[in-house]
Amino acid sequence: MYAYDRAKQMMMLETDRPIALRQAIMACRSGGTVAVLGVYGGFLDKFPMGTIVNRSLTIKSGQAHVQRYMRPLLERFQKREIDPRFVITHQMKLDDAPNGYKIFNEKVDDCEKIVLKPH
Repeated sequence: MYAYDRAKQMMMLETDRPIALRQAIMACRSGGTVAVLGVYGGFLDKFPMGTIVNRSLTIKSGQAHVQRYMRPLLERFQKREIDPRFVITHQMKLDDAPNGYKIFNEKVDDCEKIVLKPH
């Protein structure tokens, strides 16, 4: 499915990346709940509606409450209770942000999370 989604994205026929959502639906236990946080702005192709119905899944969605959790998370980072480095795949200068976005958007070099540094 990844190659299918990628091809559609490159031809501008698909606006989102539904592979993670599909995987969550397929991995969820029968009677379970799939929570979708974030933004899906377009239409999704190859959506496994049959799996949702046949396995009695519940879908819940919403945007992350960033403002509510920002301060407590930053405090936990500062106390070294949480180490976010495991998600960082790239670091670059702030001036390189446009190129960084391109790398992230095209998933070059398995890019997942970029940290931009002001210097």
